[in-house]
Amino acid sequence: MRVVITGGCGFLGSNLSKYFIENGHSVVAIDNLLTGRLSNVEKLFDTGKFEFIKYDVTNYIHVSGRVDAVLHFASPASPIDYIKYPIPTLKVGALGTHKALGFAKEKKAIFMLASTSEVYGDPDINPQPESYWGNVNPIGPRGVYDEAKRFAEAMTMAYHRYHKMPVRIVRIFNTYGPNMRIDDGRAVPNFMSQSLKNRPITVYGDGSQTRSLCYVDDLVRGIYKLLLSNLNEPVNIGNPYEITLLELAKTIKKITGSRSKIIFKPLPVDDPKVRRPDISKAKKYLKWEPEVDLNAGLLNTLKYFKKEICK
Repeated sequence: MRVVITGGCGFLGSNLSKYFIENGHSVVAIDNLLTGRLSNVEKLFDTGKFEFIKYDVTNYIHVSGRVDAVLHFASPASPIDYIKYPIPTLKVGALGTHKALGFAKEKKAIFMLASTSEVYGDPDINPQPESYWGNVNPIGPRGVYDEAKRFAEAMTMAYHRYHKMPVRIVRIFNTYGPNMRIDDGRAVPNFMSQSLKNRPITVYGDGSQTRSLCYVDDLVRGIYKLLLSNLNEPVNIGNPYEITLLELAKTIKKITGSRSKIIFKPLPVDDPKVRRPDISKAKKYLKWEPEVDLNAGLLNTLKYFKKEICK
């Protein structure tokens, strides 16, 4: 296949690009480098199967030649980013999705949307199945990301129903691994960088809120399986193993051998109290479930962060 990946230089986009190339496909990555980094993909240029276009996908998208799939992964994806860039986050979720869908339609390509567990907001059921409609504050600071993704899902399904387009919607749960930015603001990069620098490890609230962390290699394998399936409706891809943020902080402190102290700060507005995917659908239809356990994934991630911090 020849695939176009918007946001192809970001954390997930770059790992996806690598996976597609390793599996014999070619990739055109489109990224405006707002939060993506060329360093994430520099080794891919040597393969002869990777192209990069610096471009803002909220504008009309054109790539010459055959395109078999369009994977729309462009968006700031961590709270620190979408609070810093609220309007670009809304625009890439709305206008960017519209342009990417139009491009896929023109190319008669499969369209895949990178959605998120954030569409469930601060859920009042746990774990969250795809049938759950969510508990989102549309006007809170996180609403720019949550509602952009919810709108993107609605538009994707509208194109599927009206234009009979093949679409895939992956609801991605908390993911970690190589190519994350140290200043990403999410729990794993925060705890890793603070531990490695022997700085205070910041836990928000009392640390009892939970996350379910999926190693990036497992995630991209699930995304690939979903793309090759015939499932047009949303599918959760994530690791159902749930851990409190305080437990995660302690685990990372231990594996890094850090002297850092754990300190507590006020919980951010609308921070979800629980997050855990129901992956019954992925298991049944994709024959997918995560394989990398948390300790192994964190140790792999630690190697990457040590190199980043030593640069």
